[in-house]
Amino acid sequence: MFKVSAQYRGIWTLFKKEVLRFWRVSFQTLASPVLTALLYLLIFSHVLEGRVHVYEDVPYTAFLIPGLMMMSMLQNAFANTSSSLIQSKVMGNLVFILLTPLSYLQLFVAFLGASIIRGLAVGLAIYMVSVWFVDLPIVHVGWILVFALAGCALLGTFGVIAGIWAEKFDQMAAFQNFVIMPLTFLSGVFYSIHSLPSFWQAVSKFNPFFYMIDGFRYGFFGKSDVSPWLSLVVVIAFLALLTWLTLKMLKSGYKLRG
Repeated sequence: MFKVSAQYRGIWTLFKKEVLRFWRVSFQTLASPVLTALLYLLIFSHVLEGRVHVYEDVPYTAFLIPGLMMMSMLQNAFANTSSSLIQSKVMGNLVFILLTPLSYLQLFVAFLGASIIRGLAVGLAIYMVSVWFVDLPIVHVGWILVFALAGCALLGTFGVIAGIWAEKFDQMAAFQNFVIMPLTFLSGVFYSIHSLPSFWQAVSKFNPFFYMIDGFRYGFFGKSDVSPWLSLVVVIAFLALLTWLTLKMLKSGYKLRG
């Protein structure tokens, strides 16, 4: 029988708590983003199918699905960690987590693991619904898994930073609306950056969200706007940077300890 050792029992307990936190309201945390992605799919495919050609032999509706999957995965991975921390801070129960013997690294692993699970669950649900509407090939399943995991980890880490920084719900909403949403919508979800003027193509390449979506899409079609290896390097570099910053904030107790 599987037993969690004492060393990892605290991580497992906090991880389980964070997973149950979103699972118990799955209609809001899972069904809602699936419905939103489905509406995007129906509207954009109806308007642009047959009028927009991105990759040869790839219908626009099929091109759209991986972008919608990754966009939803990133947004929900971010929402899981950020909402948990800001709710705990506002309600005053964060102190009960900080009083546990968990180290700052263990806290980070538990929060991050739950955000990855939520992001992957949303992405899988969108895929299962979308394949009823269009035949979606899978060319490189390894690339799909790598970018799905790395993308959710990156935004989960970003969510920890936002949750630590924000002190009120409106600050978190501003972070979501003015940082996360613009970066995801301007990352090639609905279009290829090759359809943009050269200046905006160059600007798009400074957006890390573009590399997550482009690399993820490569796993389905074997085609992308930039090399998947370049995308992977960029994503891993940003993940390493944000992880270092997050651990530094957690270790110092920045905005966590009064």
